[in-house]
Amino acid sequence: MVENSIEDAANLFIRRWGEMGATWGISRTMAEVHALLYLASEPLCTDDVIERLAISRGSASMNLRDLVNWGLVERIHRRGDRKEYFVAEKDVWQMFETISRERRRREVLPIMETIERCLAMIDEHRTGLKAGDAKSADDYRQRFQDIHEFCELLDTLFNVIARGGQKGVRPLLTTIVQLGS
Repeated sequence: MVENSIEDAANLFIRRWGEMGATWGISRTMAEVHALLYLASEPLCTDDVIERLAISRGSASMNLRDLVNWGLVERIHRRGDRKEYFVAEKDVWQMFETISRERRRREVLPIMETIERCLAMIDEHRTGLKAGDAKSADDYRQRFQDIHEFCELLDTLFNVIARGGQKGVRPLLTTIVQLGS
């Protein structure tokens, strides 16, 4: 009975982690593979992932490779065994730092670079515009600048949290809560 409860809890977590991943723009299957490996007490091979999640070999291989590329999963080789095994990062703070770093690299930095290019394009062509066009350019510039500053603020916040880790964040949160009271 206890074993079924543990398995039910694991299944629920894997399903919900997959749903959450899908809302964050990560495939449901990739998030489920990650959840399975996170919960696993021993490294799992591709066959274990296929069997446990009832997914195809291609899907398992692709999602395991992506998780390795993200730095959330490590490939393990066992002497005398030709299979590759996989183990997920178990430290939640390290996992958060890895996800934050990858999302920053893949999403935040490219949009910030695009916004910087947009600002440069506006600045380059600002002179010589008619009054109405200059006002429109100024409005666009302000909107681009606002979102760029917001992205910089979020980037800084994520870096502070990631660097501080759990021990550094708790005093910071205590201070913030006290300031808000």
